[in-house]
Amino acid sequence: MSVPLWGWLVVLGVILAMLAIDLFAHRDAHVIGVREAAIWSGIWVAFGVGFGALVWTVWGSEFGQQYFAGYLIEKSLAVDNVFVWAIIFTYFAVPRELQHRVLFFGVVGALVFRGAFIAGGSALIASFGAILYVFAAFLVVTGVKMLRQRNDHLDPEKSRTLRLFRRYVPMTDAFYGQRFLVRIGGGALVATPLLAVLVLIEVTDIVFAVDSIPAIFAVTDVPFLVFTANAFAILGLRAMYFLLADLMHRFVYLKVGLALVLIWVGIKMALKIDLYYIPTTISLAVIALVIGTSVALSLRATRGRTREDKPSEVAPSPFRVATEAELAEAAPVWGTARRGDR
Repeated sequence: MSVPLWGWLVVLGVILAMLAIDLFAHRDAHVIGVREAAIWSGIWVAFGVGFGALVWTVWGSEFGQQYFAGYLIEKSLAVDNVFVWAIIFTYFAVPRELQHRVLFFGVVGALVFRGAFIAGGSALIASFGAILYVFAAFLVVTGVKMLRQRNDHLDPEKSRTLRLFRRYVPMTDAFYGQRFLVRIGGGALVATPLLAVLVLIEVTDIVFAVDSIPAIFAVTDVPFLVFTANAFAILGLRAMYFLLADLMHRFVYLKVGLALVLIWVGIKMALKIDLYYIPTTISLAVIALVIGTSVALSLRATRGRTREDKPSEVAPSPFRVATEAELAEAAPVWGTARRGDR
């Protein structure tokens, strides 16, 4: 599959335009409801599926199926990100109207980091083909580990990233609107908890990328498809979070499904190196079946369960929203405060 430079530039231009539209549509802090989240989710999925249809039409069914297999893997694994985001937001008690802003910049960072990972992975595969054995083994081991630790969850209080951030970055305990940095009383520059949340989200996404990038290389070794499948899957993550945030407690078997997908694509990668190439059609069907079954069984097992039915062990958050007096005292990092900062 040969993609000219202008093809890459067009795709990057479309992604940047979509990000700009999303940022403009959510320039003011507000709570994103289920209806708005559903509309945006539909828009992002339509773009992702539409691009897959374009690949299918221009480059043929094999590459089209490879894109959709990669898109489905990334979209499924991304749900794990949503679980982690919910935990982080709960720990920091991030006001709902501020969550989209931090997720927007988190997604931008994820696109940059994953683009770098994909470039590095492609270079490694091109110069050292045996690295595929390492990727395959890593995916199988990660899948087994996920199965064994499927009930474990991130504890932000014990996060090494958060401890290092607190040690080296002066930080206030209050949220000052949408600001990541603020000057209190015209004094020294300090970070708000929103910046700590952004850093934690970026680091956890890098950790997730270590799993997801090798996984997508198992179904396609075309860098263009790897990047676009990642990009279009990630672009819809913010809307997915607001759509699923109140349903997280119901996906009890999803991690089992994700673990089985990682094991499957690891085995597929190992076999295709020297032994047998499993057709993309079969691979796509298996991935869809495993994820679909895990979601269906989860919803069936938790039918009638509300969020309150699940015991909460979350301690009171050490962070709060700044008072009107504190907001009045705080000076912006530069210039004057913009509408929506408070």
